[in-house]
Amino acid sequence: MSPIISPSDLKNLPTENLIILDARVGKEVYQTYLEKHIKEARFIDLDKDLAEIGEDAAFGGRHPLPDVAKFAETLSDLGISENAHVVVYDDKNGANAAARAWWMLKSFGLKKVQVLDGGFQAAEKEGLEFSSGEETFEKTSVIHQEKWLLPVKPLEDVENELINNLSTVVDVRDAYRYKGESEPIDLVAGHIPGAINIPFSENLDENGNFLKPELLKEKYTQLLNNKPQHLIIHCGSGVTACHTILALNYAGFPIPDLYVGSWSEWSRREEKEIAKEI
Repeated sequence: MSPIISPSDLKNLPTENLIILDARVGKEVYQTYLEKHIKEARFIDLDKDLAEIGEDAAFGGRHPLPDVAKFAETLSDLGISENAHVVVYDDKNGANAAARAWWMLKSFGLKKVQVLDGGFQAAEKEGLEFSSGEETFEKTSVIHQEKWLLPVKPLEDVENELINNLSTVVDVRDAYRYKGESEPIDLVAGHIPGAINIPFSENLDENGNFLKPELLKEKYTQLLNNKPQHLIIHCGSGVTACHTILALNYAGFPIPDLYVGSWSEWSRREEKEIAKEI
Protein backbone atom coordinates (compact mmCIF):
# COMPACT_ATOMS: atom_id res chain seq x y z
CA MET A 1 0.00 0.00 0.00
CA SER A 2 1.29 3.44 -0.93
CA PRO A 3 1.92 5.66 2.12
CA ILE A 4 0.31 8.56 0.21
CA ILE A 5 -3.33 8.74 -0.86
CA SER A 6 -4.98 11.36 -3.07
CA PRO A 7 -8.24 13.06 -2.04
CA SER A 8 -10.02 11.49 -5.01
CA ASP A 9 -8.90 8.02 -3.94
CA LEU A 10 -9.97 8.73 -0.37
CA LYS A 11 -13.39 9.73 -1.62
CA ASN A 12 -13.78 6.32 -3.24
CA LEU A 13 -12.43 4.16 -0.40
CA PRO A 14 -14.75 1.60 1.21
CA THR A 15 -15.81 2.89 4.63
CA GLU A 16 -15.48 -0.46 6.40
CA ASN A 17 -12.59 -0.26 8.89
CA LEU A 18 -11.67 3.21 7.54
CA ILE A 19 -10.62 5.73 10.16
CA ILE A 20 -9.64 9.29 9.25
CA LEU A 21 -7.47 11.26 11.67
CA ASP A 22 -7.26 15.05 11.80
CA ALA A 23 -3.70 15.90 12.92
CA ARG A 24 -3.74 19.67 12.47
CA VAL A 25 -1.82 21.73 15.03
CA GLY A 26 -1.88 25.32 16.27
CA LYS A 27 -3.60 27.54 18.79
CA GLU A 28 -7.15 26.51 19.63
CA VAL A 29 -6.71 23.65 17.18
CA TYR A 30 -9.43 21.50 18.73
CA GLN A 31 -11.88 24.35 18.29
CA THR A 32 -10.74 24.60 14.68
CA TYR A 33 -11.42 20.88 14.32
CA LEU A 34 -14.89 21.27 15.82
CA GLU A 35 -15.71 24.07 13.40
CA LYS A 36 -14.83 22.02 10.32
CA HIS A 37 -13.20 18.70 9.55
CA ILE A 38 -13.49 15.89 7.02
CA LYS A 39 -16.64 13.98 7.81
CA GLU A 40 -16.13 11.34 10.52
CA ALA A 41 -12.49 12.40 11.08
CA ARG A 42 -11.25 11.88 14.63
CA PHE A 43 -8.94 14.43 16.22
CA ILE A 44 -5.44 13.45 17.30
CA ASP A 45 -3.32 15.92 19.27
CA LEU A 46 0.40 16.30 18.55
CA ASP A 47 1.37 17.40 22.05
CA LYS A 48 -0.90 15.03 23.98
CA ASP A 49 -1.24 11.95 21.77
CA LEU A 50 1.82 11.89 19.52
CA ALA A 51 4.39 13.04 22.08
CA GLU A 52 5.22 12.86 25.77
CA ILE A 53 6.58 16.33 26.47
CA GLY A 54 9.08 16.34 29.31
CA GLU A 55 10.39 19.03 31.62
CA ASP A 56 13.73 19.47 29.85
CA ALA A 57 14.02 19.34 26.05
CA ALA A 58 17.78 18.76 26.46
CA PHE A 59 16.83 15.16 27.14
CA GLY A 60 14.51 13.93 24.42
CA GLY A 61 13.80 17.17 22.55
CA ARG A 62 10.55 19.10 22.33
CA HIS A 63 8.42 16.18 21.10
CA PRO A 64 9.72 12.90 22.55
CA LEU A 65 7.81 9.77 21.67
CA PRO A 66 5.21 8.70 24.22
CA ASP A 67 5.48 5.40 26.02
CA VAL A 68 4.28 2.59 23.76
CA ALA A 69 1.67 1.50 26.31
CA LYS A 70 0.28 5.01 26.49
CA PHE A 71 0.02 5.20 22.70
CA ALA A 72 -1.81 1.88 22.77
CA GLU A 73 -4.41 3.49 25.04
CA THR A 74 -4.66 6.45 22.67
CA LEU A 75 -5.41 4.13 19.75
CA SER A 76 -8.00 2.32 21.84
CA ASP A 77 -9.66 5.64 22.72
CA LEU A 78 -9.70 6.57 19.02
CA GLY A 79 -11.31 3.26 18.08
CA ILE A 80 -8.30 2.09 16.07
CA SER A 81 -7.92 -1.67 15.82
CA GLU A 82 -5.17 -3.75 14.19
CA ASN A 83 -7.14 -4.19 10.96
CA ALA A 84 -8.04 -0.50 10.61
CA HIS A 85 -7.24 1.43 7.45
CA VAL A 86 -6.06 4.81 8.77
CA VAL A 87 -5.78 7.97 6.68
CA VAL A 88 -4.19 11.00 8.36
CA TYR A 89 -4.26 14.62 7.28
CA ASP A 90 -3.14 18.04 8.46
CA ASP A 91 -3.12 21.46 6.81
CA LYS A 92 0.63 21.70 6.13
CA ASN A 93 1.05 19.09 3.39
CA GLY A 94 1.78 16.38 5.94
CA ALA A 95 4.55 18.33 7.67
CA ASN A 96 2.67 19.34 10.82
CA ALA A 97 1.79 16.06 12.45
CA ALA A 98 0.23 13.81 9.79
CA ALA A 99 3.58 12.28 8.85
CA ARG A 100 4.49 11.87 12.53
CA ALA A 101 1.19 10.06 13.12
CA TRP A 102 1.88 7.89 10.07
CA TRP A 103 5.34 6.98 11.40
CA MET A 104 4.01 6.15 14.86
CA LEU A 105 1.13 4.04 13.55
CA LYS A 106 3.46 2.13 11.22
CA SER A 107 5.99 1.76 14.01
CA PHE A 108 3.23 0.40 16.23
CA GLY A 109 2.59 -2.36 13.71
CA LEU A 110 -0.42 -1.13 11.74
CA LYS A 111 -0.23 -2.15 8.09
CA LYS A 112 -2.74 0.15 6.38
CA VAL A 113 -1.70 3.74 7.11
CA GLN A 114 -1.67 6.61 4.59
CA VAL A 115 -1.20 10.39 4.58
CA LEU A 116 -3.63 12.50 2.57
CA ASP A 117 -1.73 14.23 -0.23
CA GLY A 118 -2.27 17.99 -0.04
CA GLY A 119 -4.07 17.67 3.28
CA PHE A 120 -7.09 19.66 4.40
CA GLN A 121 -6.91 22.17 1.55
CA ALA A 122 -6.75 19.48 -1.13
CA ALA A 123 -9.73 17.73 0.44
CA GLU A 124 -11.71 20.97 0.17
CA LYS A 125 -10.77 21.40 -3.49
CA GLU A 126 -11.73 17.81 -4.26
CA GLY A 127 -15.14 18.33 -2.69
CA LEU A 128 -14.88 15.79 0.10
CA GLU A 129 -17.71 15.91 2.59
CA PHE A 130 -17.02 17.93 5.74
CA SER A 131 -18.78 18.16 9.08
CA SER A 132 -18.56 20.05 12.37
CA GLY A 133 -18.82 19.22 16.05
CA GLU A 134 -17.67 16.08 17.79
CA GLU A 135 -17.74 12.67 16.13
CA THR A 136 -19.11 9.65 17.97
CA PHE A 137 -17.37 6.29 17.78
CA GLU A 138 -16.67 3.29 19.95
CA LYS A 139 -13.43 2.45 21.69
CA THR A 140 -11.64 -0.73 20.72
CA SER A 141 -9.63 -3.21 22.74
CA VAL A 142 -6.02 -2.25 23.39
CA ILE A 143 -3.41 -3.46 20.89
CA HIS A 144 -0.43 -4.79 22.82
CA GLN A 145 2.98 -3.76 21.51
CA GLU A 146 6.25 -3.90 23.44
CA LYS A 147 8.32 -1.37 21.51
CA TRP A 148 8.42 0.91 18.47
CA LEU A 149 9.10 -1.28 15.45
CA LEU A 150 10.74 1.33 13.22
CA PRO A 151 14.35 2.34 13.93
CA VAL A 152 15.15 5.29 16.19
CA LYS A 153 18.52 6.67 17.20
CA PRO A 154 19.46 8.37 20.48
CA LEU A 155 21.78 11.36 20.50
CA GLU A 156 24.86 9.31 21.45
CA ASP A 157 24.43 6.98 18.47
CA VAL A 158 23.94 9.90 16.08
CA GLU A 159 27.16 11.47 17.29
CA ASN A 160 29.10 8.20 17.14
CA GLU A 161 27.94 7.33 13.63
CA LEU A 162 28.85 10.80 12.36
CA ILE A 163 32.32 10.63 13.91
CA ASN A 164 32.96 7.22 12.38
CA ASN A 165 31.34 8.08 9.03
CA LEU A 166 28.86 5.23 9.40
CA SER A 167 25.71 7.16 8.55
CA THR A 168 24.47 10.15 6.60
CA VAL A 169 22.60 12.45 8.98
CA VAL A 170 19.99 14.54 7.16
CA ASP A 171 18.65 17.76 8.69
CA VAL A 172 15.28 18.54 7.06
CA ARG A 173 14.79 22.03 8.50
CA ASP A 174 14.73 25.13 6.30
CA ALA A 175 18.16 26.15 5.02
CA TYR A 176 18.30 29.41 7.02
CA ARG A 177 17.92 27.45 10.26
CA TYR A 178 20.51 24.89 9.24
CA LYS A 179 22.98 27.59 8.23
CA GLY A 180 22.54 29.36 11.56
CA GLU A 181 21.17 32.59 10.12
CA SER A 182 18.33 32.61 12.66
CA GLU A 183 16.35 30.20 14.80
CA PRO A 184 12.62 30.88 15.36
CA ILE A 185 11.89 28.00 17.75
CA ASP A 186 14.92 26.58 19.52
CA LEU A 187 17.45 28.42 21.64
CA VAL A 188 20.49 28.30 19.35
CA ALA A 189 20.85 28.55 15.56
CA GLY A 190 23.00 26.19 13.55
CA HIS A 191 23.25 22.45 12.90
CA ILE A 192 24.83 19.21 14.02
CA PRO A 193 28.40 19.09 12.65
CA GLY A 194 28.54 16.69 9.72
CA ALA A 195 24.81 16.71 9.04
CA ILE A 196 23.66 17.62 5.53
CA ASN A 197 20.64 19.78 4.77
CA ILE A 198 17.76 18.61 2.56
CA PRO A 199 14.70 20.71 3.54
CA PHE A 200 11.51 18.66 3.78
CA SER A 201 9.76 21.26 1.60
CA GLU A 202 11.75 19.87 -1.35
CA ASN A 203 9.61 16.72 -1.14
CA LEU A 204 6.70 18.75 -2.52
CA ASP A 205 5.79 20.29 -5.86
CA GLU A 206 4.60 23.84 -6.47
CA ASN A 207 1.04 22.83 -5.54
CA GLY A 208 2.02 21.39 -2.17
CA ASN A 209 1.63 17.77 -3.24
CA PHE A 210 4.31 15.13 -2.86
CA LEU A 211 6.56 14.72 -5.87
CA LYS A 212 5.94 11.54 -7.82
CA PRO A 213 7.81 8.52 -6.40
CA GLU A 214 10.14 8.27 -9.38
CA LEU A 215 11.11 11.95 -9.04
CA LEU A 216 11.73 11.56 -5.32
CA LYS A 217 13.86 8.49 -5.98
CA GLU A 218 15.95 10.29 -8.60
CA LYS A 219 16.33 13.35 -6.39
CA TYR A 220 17.50 11.51 -3.28
CA THR A 221 19.71 9.13 -5.24
CA GLN A 222 21.59 12.15 -6.60
CA LEU A 223 21.70 14.04 -3.30
CA LEU A 224 22.98 11.04 -1.35
CA ASN A 225 25.52 9.90 -3.94
CA ASN A 226 28.93 8.95 -2.49
CA LYS A 227 27.60 9.19 1.08
CA PRO A 228 27.07 6.40 3.63
CA GLN A 229 23.91 4.52 2.69
CA HIS A 230 22.62 4.30 6.23
CA LEU A 231 20.41 7.33 6.90
CA ILE A 232 19.43 9.13 10.10
CA ILE A 233 16.77 11.81 9.65
CA HIS A 234 16.15 14.69 12.03
CA CYS A 235 14.53 18.12 12.18
CA GLY A 236 13.76 20.52 15.02
CA SER A 237 11.79 18.22 17.30
CA GLY A 238 11.28 14.92 15.52
CA VAL A 239 8.02 15.83 13.78
CA THR A 240 8.82 17.13 10.28
CA ALA A 241 11.64 14.59 10.03
CA CYS A 242 8.84 12.07 9.54
CA HIS A 243 7.81 13.97 6.40
CA THR A 244 11.10 13.06 4.75
CA ILE A 245 10.93 9.50 6.09
CA LEU A 246 7.48 9.30 4.50
CA ALA A 247 8.82 10.69 1.21
CA LEU A 248 11.70 8.21 1.17
CA ASN A 249 9.31 5.34 1.82
CA TYR A 250 7.01 6.63 -0.94
CA ALA A 251 10.01 6.66 -3.29
CA GLY A 252 10.79 3.02 -2.51
CA PHE A 253 13.77 3.48 -0.19
CA PRO A 254 14.09 1.53 3.07
CA ILE A 255 12.66 3.42 6.03
CA PRO A 256 15.62 5.28 7.60
CA ASP A 257 16.33 5.87 11.28
CA LEU A 258 14.63 8.74 13.12
CA TYR A 259 16.54 10.91 15.59
CA VAL A 260 13.56 11.97 17.66
CA GLY A 261 15.37 14.45 19.91
CA SER A 262 16.65 16.30 16.83
CA TRP A 263 18.02 19.84 16.98
CA SER A 264 15.88 20.75 19.98
CA GLU A 265 17.83 18.21 22.04
CA TRP A 266 21.28 18.59 20.51
CA SER A 267 21.30 22.41 20.70
CA ARG A 268 20.41 22.35 24.42
CA ARG A 269 23.38 20.16 25.35
CA GLU A 270 26.08 22.65 26.26
CA GLU A 271 28.86 20.14 25.61
CA LYS A 272 27.79 19.51 21.99
CA GLU A 273 29.48 21.33 19.13
CA ILE A 274 27.31 23.52 16.92
CA ALA A 275 28.14 24.22 13.27
CA LYS A 276 27.10 27.26 11.21
CA GLU A 277 27.51 28.38 7.60
CA ILE A 278 27.37 32.15 7.93
